[in-house]
Amino acid sequence: MNILRLPRLALCAALAVGALPALHAQDAATAPNRFAATVAPAERFEIGGILVERHGSRGRPLILIPGLASGSWVWQDTVRAFSADHAVYVLTLPGFDGRPPAGPAPFAAARAAVEELIASRRLDKPVLVGHSLGGILALAVAEDRPAAIGGVVSIDGLPVMPGTEEMAPAQRAQAAGRMRAQIGQQPPARFAEQQRNYMRTIGVLDMDRADALAQLSARSDPQSVGLWAADVLTVDLRPGLASIAAPVLAVVPYFDLDGAQHNLTAPMKAEYYRALMAGTPRLEVVTVAPARHFAMFDQPQAVNAALRTFLATL
Repeated sequence: MNILRLPRLALCAALAVGALPALHAQDAATAPNRFAATVAPAERFEIGGILVERHGSRGRPLILIPGLASGSWVWQDTVRAFSADHAVYVLTLPGFDGRPPAGPAPFAAARAAVEELIASRRLDKPVLVGHSLGGILALAVAEDRPAAIGGVVSIDGLPVMPGTEEMAPAQRAQAAGRMRAQIGQQPPARFAEQQRNYMRTIGVLDMDRADALAQLSARSDPQSVGLWAADVLTVDLRPGLASIAAPVLAVVPYFDLDGAQHNLTAPMKAEYYRALMAGTPRLEVVTVAPARHFAMFDQPQAVNAALRTFLATL
């Protein structure tokens, strides 16, 4: 079922370079970024190159994984909403948000690091909450360690890149190579311009918010973003979905004006996501609207309500 090439999972951002004016350093310097302030963690440490920030200390653990070119700033509303009742571990992946560059196989390395976090901290049935790339990573860990995971929430993250589900492995490898080069070779100013264009057209609904968030995503290393995007493009987790023992919640953002461009209704998009998740034993699909890719910013209350309802069923 390939009804359209859906605008991404955070990977395709770097391919949508348009004609919007570039961000200027003076713009970022003169106005404080309202999304840059983050809640001070109780603990900060690294594991496998991933920065981990812990908030709270009781209740079922939550592991929050941001998407491509994102940092812990993505999850601040979630931290505020859940850290009183849960031990919340917020991750920042290598190469993103000013972190040291990613290695040659970042997805596999991060997959192992998340599993090490769970084992070394003896986290009891944590719930993995991922956005986009983070959702893909959460599904991968749930496939690897079905007995150790209590639940998975994936916000606009799927087991295979939408629109590539019928690609042969060789085609994926070729596309990944092109993506790696196109993204990774961008100079910082061009990368910042692309981030702004992406946030304004696919990321979020509000243009002021889009510009502020683009300033934050532009802090990531373009070469690392290219490596991550290319690496994930080759991933297809569908054969292992049946091994996931935990309940899985797929959150589907929908905005009617975007959907209309593809003759796509909210139920059609939800059904497409459900089809890509076919084989997942305990799957629930919830639509959040109106929202674009970063649904946590467009509809924070709805996303937190969906997560809270999901947690209550575990």
